[in-house]
Amino acid sequence: MPKLTKRTLDGLKPRPDGKDLFVWDDDMPRFGVRLTPAGRGSYLVQYRTADGGQRRHSFAKLGITTPDEARATARQLLAAVDRGEDPSRERADYRRAPTVSELGARLLAEHVAVRCKPSTAAEYRRAVELFINPVLGTMKVADVKRADIAALHHSDRHRPYQANRTLGVLSKMFALAEMWGLRSENTNPCRGVPKYREEKRERFLSSDEFQRLGATLAQCEREGSESAHVVGAIRLLALTGCRLGEVLNLRWEHVRPGALDLPDSKTGAKRVPIGAAAEAVLQAIPRLDGNPFVIVGAKPGARLQDIQRPWRRIRARAGLPGLRIHDLRHSFASAAVSGGESLPMIGKMLGHTQPNTTHRYAHLADDPVRASASRVSNVIADAMGVTGMTGSAAHGEADAA
Repeated sequence: MPKLTKRTLDGLKPRPDGKDLFVWDDDMPRFGVRLTPAGRGSYLVQYRTADGGQRRHSFAKLGITTPDEARATARQLLAAVDRGEDPSRERADYRRAPTVSELGARLLAEHVAVRCKPSTAAEYRRAVELFINPVLGTMKVADVKRADIAALHHSDRHRPYQANRTLGVLSKMFALAEMWGLRSENTNPCRGVPKYREEKRERFLSSDEFQRLGATLAQCEREGSESAHVVGAIRLLALTGCRLGEVLNLRWEHVRPGALDLPDSKTGAKRVPIGAAAEAVLQAIPRLDGNPFVIVGAKPGARLQDIQRPWRRIRARAGLPGLRIHDLRHSFASAAVSGGESLPMIGKMLGHTQPNTTHRYAHLADDPVRASASRVSNVIADAMGVTGMTGSAAHGEADAA
């Protein structure tokens, strides 16, 4: 038939035999339209592949795209075919290409489940399911651009810690996508997206606060308002500087005289030296037959799963709102610094593998040093009779320091 125009297309009728009607443009070979028995039409191109097969590739709907627009698109498609491309196969491959949600599922199954600890795996899953999938989940992995990542990161600017954690998970996802052949090399869209500044939370218990916490734990123990295992866990956290997971996963077989031999921790297997007070706490914790864990829960044979709810009750009674369980670890380090322990020694007690991790407590070392310097200078001031620094005033400042 002659060149396809709106008039000729408007006059098309479905075939009476119930088969598709194909009409080809005489003015542009291999370009035509398909009309189904239901009257739905689409533009298409017909071509042969490199292996001799014949394909028909539909690309636009009649009534939405004009014949001239469709002809221009067909010209581009046929030019691609002449260059050896296969538009129909490429579209099929694109439809089968994984989405971001599918990439996230593969990340969790093939990487996180094999290489990460349960606590880390939970954080990965949380980032994927709560923050990544709702925004990027339906996008094809190959289509995600830096602007998409930057927009997601920006949307969480009010919670910078979570925004940065999500960005880290995305970066790992797309690094694996490259390794798995789902994206071209060096196309990670997270590269170049700056993280938000994070203020390190440093909360250290004072002597008075330690006393209030201790008194509250003793009261809970006498009343029975909290289990002996909850009370024991918090005391161990305060007296050892251990991480929460290390205490909750502690088994009796790991307890040695003067030490805890942990087969696994955030930094791998390690020995945690403990003092007499911590040993006394361990001796006071009830052992349950058939349960290997030191800190047990309600389920037979299992450890305590949730300590956050009792911790919130305890800190409220002690007048310590907002105090995190992890702050007990920081406070242990603070007490060690105040006691004159060196940073390398503190790093060994806390199980740090990198000196920089312990260095965050370096500024605390100024306090005992300043107190010593103040005492020495006051002695000299007394001897020299320096105005304003003698007698009780000098000693008062030393005591304050």
